[in-house]
Amino acid sequence: MAQRPLPPGQYQYDRVRPPRSPADLPRYLKELLGGFFSRLFYIFGLVWKSGPSFLFLMCFIALFDGLMPVLGALLTGEVLNRLQDIVTEQALGKTFDLAAFWGSMVLLLLIAFFLYKIFSKVVARLSNAVTRMAGERVVRHVKLQIMEKAQALDLSSFDQPAFYEKLENANREASNRPITILNSTFNVISTLISLVGYVVILARALPLATLAIAVAAIPSAVVNFIYRRKSFSYMRVRSIDRRQMNYYAELTVNKDLAKEIRMYGIGDELRERYNNVFERYYKGLRRLILRENIWQIFFAVLSALLNCFFFAVIAYGVFKGDYRIGDYSLYTGALTSIASSVTTLITTSATIYEGTLFIDNLLSFLKEKQLIVPRTAEPAHPVRGCTHTIEFRNVSFSYPGTDRPVLDGINLFFRPGETVALVGLNGAGKTTLIKLLTRLYDPTEGEILLDGKDLRDYDPKELRHLFGILFQDFGKYAVSASDNIRFGDITRSSDSDEIRDAALRAGASEFIERLPDGYDTQLMRYFDRNGIELSGGQWQKLSVARAFYSNADIIILDEPTASLDPIAEQEVFRRFDELRGDKTTVFVSHRLSSATIASKIVVLDNGRVAEEGTHRELMEKNGKYAKLFRTQAERYLESENSL
Repeated sequence: MAQRPLPPGQYQYDRVRPPRSPADLPRYLKELLGGFFSRLFYIFGLVWKSGPSFLFLMCFIALFDGLMPVLGALLTGEVLNRLQDIVTEQALGKTFDLAAFWGSMVLLLLIAFFLYKIFSKVVARLSNAVTRMAGERVVRHVKLQIMEKAQALDLSSFDQPAFYEKLENANREASNRPITILNSTFNVISTLISLVGYVVILARALPLATLAIAVAAIPSAVVNFIYRRKSFSYMRVRSIDRRQMNYYAELTVNKDLAKEIRMYGIGDELRERYNNVFERYYKGLRRLILRENIWQIFFAVLSALLNCFFFAVIAYGVFKGDYRIGDYSLYTGALTSIASSVTTLITTSATIYEGTLFIDNLLSFLKEKQLIVPRTAEPAHPVRGCTHTIEFRNVSFSYPGTDRPVLDGINLFFRPGETVALVGLNGAGKTTLIKLLTRLYDPTEGEILLDGKDLRDYDPKELRHLFGILFQDFGKYAVSASDNIRFGDITRSSDSDEIRDAALRAGASEFIERLPDGYDTQLMRYFDRNGIELSGGQWQKLSVARAFYSNADIIILDEPTASLDPIAEQEVFRRFDELRGDKTTVFVSHRLSSATIASKIVVLDNGRVAEEGTHRELMEKNGKYAKLFRTQAERYLESENSL
């Protein structure tokens, strides 16, 4: 039967339906085990891609760790038996011969035992080194996958709470979960090898002991697996609690919010909120932990009593003369090791099972669908280095998960080389229109044409290379001033002259050249204690330089001068108008004096085009634009007169 699509936020393991009847049990086990092994093989694949040599070394160490304990037990038992023979001979009156002792089998056994101990120490250290190195490489590989996927995903994914749950879970699991599961898997292999060896040893004396210990361990195994899944389900359901705790904790150490948190004294409130969420989260987790361990203590006591019984049986055999002292050590050690091995198999297998469930968090994130893709098998390639036309035809848009239209029936046409100013009150849809133009989103209705062709027909990456864009929330990168500009087009070879030219055009060169190391000065103090903190206006000029450096065909500036004073703003726009050449330009500005340089002004109001024309035409029309312009002009005059 075909399965229905997963609801948002659910993962692959939720497809495994519990058995509805005994006849349905084979299907359930097949799906459950199939999912378990597919996730386990995925983890092996991660290590293989990170470095095949590590996987071979871990296989060797697992084989060694499984065989060596059995060999050690056999050597110890044989040494004790040989020593018992010597002591018995002395008790019968035989004189101790030191020379004969040094040449006896006892000495060879002791040498073999010491070599075994030394070799075990060496391999233990090798295992530690291999695990740490493999862990680091696996973390790098997974982190790169997450970074690549996050970069490829649509902007709309970041609007969904379920996406953040997947992202948070994926990042959390990337650090240690894969290598932990792999180590546990090899630990199971080692334990199984040792268990077989101990069973063979004990079969000579107590053939039923192994069966009894295994049967006694079944209830503990069932409890382990039940509570591993309960724990996983609880943590998944409470994922929002963990995100809230992380959010409150990160707010208190956020550099940009540090001043406001101190001025308003909200640090205590954030700590209180963190603690309240923690108590809610911890309450259910504590109940799970206590219930599981109460059951495990009960079964552990039963297992210990069973072991004591078999110890007594072996001791009685020594008393009767059926076994020797070395045999007692060998058999009781085998009993202890079998009980320990069974327990290890249960707990480790449960850990692996739980771990593979958590790996579904990572897999779910990596399988997130990308919707902003070319709608044709062979996407069109935009022509670069020329002017372009842009047309909006009946474009409407609502953000994912909402029904409220942000844009409604937009019809616009931008001619080649035209400078278009988008103006309007906050929430009018100006920034959203730019996001649609750069295909960060697709319209809910209508179409946007570039050179007469729908944006959805182009390759998205090539399309975005046409745009040099500066958003309101522009990036502040903790790298050098030069790199902050170069990020405008990383596909170009770094050219210091072009970087300096872009800074000059944006009015940023003056303050950059005054920095301690000029363009090589590290900005921000995240990584460099001598890093320089820029003012808001300096950061904005640097971001404008980044847009100029992009050398794009179409330049888009979304509030490019919000952090500048009016005089600095006018200077930026004057230079901008002189240097843009014949490039099509779209910019958003709340200061309408800047819009006067535009060849076309588009007034947006509640997601619709209210007015369109030049500054002179709109002022003569005496509509919304004229009212906004005069209101701002009056405020400037009032401020001037009050000085």
